[in-house]
Amino acid sequence: MNAQHTAFIALMTLSLVACRKDEESEPIDLDYTSASDNARAEDAFNDMLAQVDKAVVDYGLRDLCDPTVTFDTTSSPRTITLDFGEVNCTALNGRTRRGRIRVSYTGRYRDIGTVITITPENYHVNDLHIQGAKTVTNLGPDSDGHLQFDVLESGSVTASDGSWTATHAAHRTRTWIQGQDTEMILDDVYLISGSGSGVNRNGVPYTVSISTPLRIALSCPFITQGIVHVIPQGRPDRVIDYGTGTCDGNFSVAVLGHIFGLSIG
Repeated sequence: MNAQHTAFIALMTLSLVACRKDEESEPIDLDYTSASDNARAEDAFNDMLAQVDKAVVDYGLRDLCDPTVTFDTTSSPRTITLDFGEVNCTALNGRTRRGRIRVSYTGRYRDIGTVITITPENYHVNDLHIQGAKTVTNLGPDSDGHLQFDVLESGSVTASDGSWTATHAAHRTRTWIQGQDTEMILDDVYLISGSGSGVNRNGVPYTVSISTPLRIALSCPFITQGIVHVIPQGRPDRVIDYGTGTCDGNFSVAVLGHIFGLSIG
């Protein structure tokens, strides 16, 4: 066997080994659990604040799932309780709720420096158990005259059967871009920016950053626009895209070029 033939065999052997290693390598990680769990937590905590906004203005949502609203203006800080009852009620948008939301506030929503703390109590949305707290502080107007709010969230979302729990924490800026000058609330629109973290239902930690602000319109129960990057520990970026403004509860998750269509419902 000449040297050239020997070299050719060696080269082919190396090539086959390399191919075999490629074939035996781990499959591409396309798991989007962290992105999905974060999207649901994001939705639940934004929805909780929306219920408070509406209740303060008109003592209810004016549909089949109005809470009983109780104001205590003698305590310090003042408090509000939204009680949806112990049995699921179904709102006109199809979302179910039960339990209570407790609210404490140091002043009026539009007043600079006001601090509002929102705490769920045995509160469920679409049978998901929402726990934790959300604190909103009025920072005053930005350079464009839009009121801004510092928002801290910390809590969890648990499956109806208790089979899993996902934790959620966020530090956000909430900018009131439409409806600030009217007494109506259904024309209110906010942009949300910031970052966060969590642990998904499988125990995997992840970090969150908003690259395109989330659009929250109080006329819609869902996030309608915005892009969020979710990075599970040791895994590639997952990109959540909430769409172009349609109020449908749909969002997509992109992982390594693969796109998955999901829904909040």
